[in-house]
Amino acid sequence: MRILLAFPRGFCAGVNMAIETLEEALRRLPPPIYVYHEIVHNRWVVSEFTRRGVIFVDDLNEVPRGATLLYSAHGVSPEIRRRAEELQLRTVDATCPLVTKVHREVIRFAEQGFTVLLVGHAGHDEIVGTMGEAPHAIRLIENEEQADTVTVPDSQKVAYSTQTTLSVDDAERIVSRLRARFSALHGPARDDICYATQNRQEAVRVLAAEADLFLVVGSQNSSNSRRLAEIAAASGIPAYLVDGPHELHEDWFHPDQTVGITAGASAPESLVQGCVAYLRERFDAIVEERVLREENVHFSLPIELRDARRAARES
Repeated sequence: MRILLAFPRGFCAGVNMAIETLEEALRRLPPPIYVYHEIVHNRWVVSEFTRRGVIFVDDLNEVPRGATLLYSAHGVSPEIRRRAEELQLRTVDATCPLVTKVHREVIRFAEQGFTVLLVGHAGHDEIVGTMGEAPHAIRLIENEEQADTVTVPDSQKVAYSTQTTLSVDDAERIVSRLRARFSALHGPARDDICYATQNRQEAVRVLAAEADLFLVVGSQNSSNSRRLAEIAAASGIPAYLVDGPHELHEDWFHPDQTVGITAGASAPESLVQGCVAYLRERFDAIVEERVLREENVHFSLPIELRDARRAARES
């Protein structure tokens, strides 16, 4: 068996920042630490932090007045921020800067009187937070059919933005339909789909052409992981989204296969290596890491924790 191990894979800069932020909060701030929604969409990461005393909530009514609350990488709406202030919560913002960029775009377009067509998946934490910035001005577009039928008050004042974790191909198809309908459509200065999402999708497209089967390591509620599995499957090979080696089935594999492996942007590398070890042990697999693009992006900790770290050093 031959394993084609995609690089880049796994944690992106936004996920690294969010996890480092929560680690630093555990070190610097009094317990318990509450997190609004999952810090990232990976059940192993969430389970490990839960074991260490972190409390994940989906409703601010579960957070005691005056407690510490950390916002997840996916961002939150202004209403959540207002409620947190009302409850006198000590907040730490671990929103990915690329998500914050989308929020700012939406606000800017809405303030200029545009209807914003937000391309993304209903109910995803990122979309819920973004729509909360200007609910009166935003229309959610989930597919090409909705792009073909959405109505706006003024066809000359229309803009679009996208969820950061979409499939690049799906987003391009939807946006092209919108451009065909609205000749004056405005968009972001740069693509909203994050660099890491694009890089991981590109790697899967390249390696799937050589593979007989593809494994994507990531949780089912991870949008970017699901897109990777869909892209691999679209190449005509079996593709499985798995949370780790415990979900692998021996009857998926045979000894002369070429197996592609990648990981979503919120999946720990230890789970990838667990899958590699499984195939090495059972099929004497040989691993070939394919580097398709280098990533050197790093996001700083939120200012609240930078200040706390500085104060601890000075004391």
